Amino acid sequence: MGRGIVSREEDRNRMVERQIAGRGIRDERILAAFRKVPRHEFVPPGEERFACEDAPVPIGDGQTISQPYMTALMLRALELAGGEKVLEVGSGSGYVAALLSELGADVIGIERIARLARESAARLARLGCGRVRIVEGDGSAGLPAEAPFDRILVSCAAPRAPAPLADQLAPGGLLVVPVGDRYAQTLLRLRRTPAGPRIENLGPCTFVPLLGEHGFSAGEAWA
Repeated sequence: MGRGIVSREEDRNRMVERQIAGRGIRDERILAAFRKVPRHEFVPPGEERFACEDAPVPIGDGQTISQPYMTALMLRALELAGGEKVLEVGSGSGYVAALLSELGADVIGIERIARLARESAARLARLGCGRVRIVEGDGSAGLPAEAPFDRILVSCAAPRAPAPLADQLAPGGLLVVPVGDRYAQTLLRLRRTPAGPRIENLGPCTFVPLLGEHGFSAGEAWA
């Protein structure tokens, strides 16, 4: 095994121990997924040395691959057991979709930027992530033709929980979404119940904006 591969494995193990398990996320399935999925494959060429740092990494077009801990927190909030049908909104480089697949979910990622959708689909296929499909489109509207979803994860910030996404949840399903303004948001978990949505506050966060019909307009997002 080449030294570069060993080093990247060591980087991932260190990332998991210090940034994720070290901050209280102890779900062994989640930790194992982070150890296995090669995060350096999902950052731009030449940026691999930053892949496992405790921060988001830019991937072009104003988008990022999220901080490892925040990604782990969102995955924990989804309460995945395996076999769930999951929609990821704002799938970017495909990293979170790969983690979801590793956790046993059947994943559809929706990405509005054509380059990212195209490149991430090719990357996931090359890495053997067979339970993931990437489509290009307005993620704020979801994918009504594919609904209902057991879980919906929004990997970008919305001004409010998009109503179409909540409507596309299966009974008992979960929607995890950052909600707020350009500068700061709150991570919310919405559970669909017979009595109506039950919403939980999971703490502060900061994400790039969700652009689209039920998200921010370009002017709102960067005003």
